[in-house]
Amino acid sequence: MVTKRIDCTEKAKNLIAQLKSKHGELMFYQAGGCCEGTQPQCFVKGGFYLRMNDVCIGEVENCEFWVDKDLFEYWKHAHFTLDVLDGFGAGGFSLETPLGKTFKIQYRIFTEEEEKNLAPVKHA
Repeated sequence: MVTKRIDCTEKAKNLIAQLKSKHGELMFYQAGGCCEGTQPQCFVKGGFYLRMNDVCIGEVENCEFWVDKDLFEYWKHAHFTLDVLDGFGAGGFSLETPLGKTFKIQYRIFTEEEEKNLAPVKHA
């Protein structure tokens, strides 16, 4: 069985559904910088230009989740869980910001067994 690199909470699923109904297809991007990189950003699909070697670690609710190549190297042994908090996020450009919400990632290290069966990634 293939181990997914990313999942999301019910709160995140509900917010994604709400954003999809308003904006259509979505994508996520998490940078490796100090500000916007602290939390994932949600954009209309194609609304963020990927950089060379950015990494798609999987999908949440049929939305690609991309990370900066350096961030991926640092966190490639960790499972991401997309969650939602009330409040204003670090970047402010993400689609959930006007709703007073912000996406957040919870990390956990893969088990040895999970590491053997990780889902493949794709590069920009």
